[in-house]
Amino acid sequence: MAGYLTSLRYLATATVFLALPQAAFADDADLAKQLSNPISSLISVPFQLNYNSGYGDGSGNQTVLNIQPVIPFKLNADWNLISRTIVPIVNQTDILPGSGTQSGLGDTTQSFFFSPAKPTAGGLIWGVGPAFLLPTGSDPLLTSGKWGAGFTAVGLKQSKGWTVGMLMNHIWSVAGDADRADVNSSYFQPFLSYTTPKATSYTLNTESTNNWESDTWSVPINFTVGQVVKLQGKPVSITLGVRYWATGPETGPQGWGGRFVVTYLFPAAK
Repeated sequence: MAGYLTSLRYLATATVFLALPQAAFADDADLAKQLSNPISSLISVPFQLNYNSGYGDGSGNQTVLNIQPVIPFKLNADWNLISRTIVPIVNQTDILPGSGTQSGLGDTTQSFFFSPAKPTAGGLIWGVGPAFLLPTGSDPLLTSGKWGAGFTAVGLKQSKGWTVGMLMNHIWSVAGDADRADVNSSYFQPFLSYTTPKATSYTLNTESTNNWESDTWSVPINFTVGQVVKLQGKPVSITLGVRYWATGPETGPQGWGGRFVVTYLFPAAK
């Protein structure tokens, strides 16, 4: 915990240092707005660092670096295909009493959204498609041991700097280790974000998961502040935030956690 907090202080100091000399432009605010849309026509590569504690008997902790590239493809004049990948790199200690420390890859989640190229007449932006779980975890405590498949959907509206919407998926296990528990899990991410003309975004969301096999919910509430800056002329979003676990499994994370995100942005050429 102490090492994480020290690292977070350095990252926060670097964030402030990098952000201060940057002039905010209209294009930066537009990029920040696009970043609030999970299926925008913007290539982005977030590196999202999360810290959670209170596992096991209360002394366990976990640090997860999610590498989450989002890549849109134009299918035709009317439809886009957006690929969203989540690859977790995990370090955890005593997430179960006496379980020790594990480090390595977690399971990968791959989603594809088919989305209209333009919002509806009412301003709704939406997308639906398949979602897959790949058992890429490098340790028995970092993987479900199951291949999974299901569906995902997102819907949102953007107006006057505000973005409100929800992303969700549901995945069932379809193959894998017969000795491991089946996967039957729903994910809900309602989100509310406001982006200022100076490209600062304030976001409140939950990333709730329901395990239907054990009938348990995990509900973290996240509040983050992000800023688009220019580093060597290239747009980058830097985000800091906190989270609070409203509920979770008995041996799951408890209390407060933290989040730090660096997102590399690759806007389409004009």
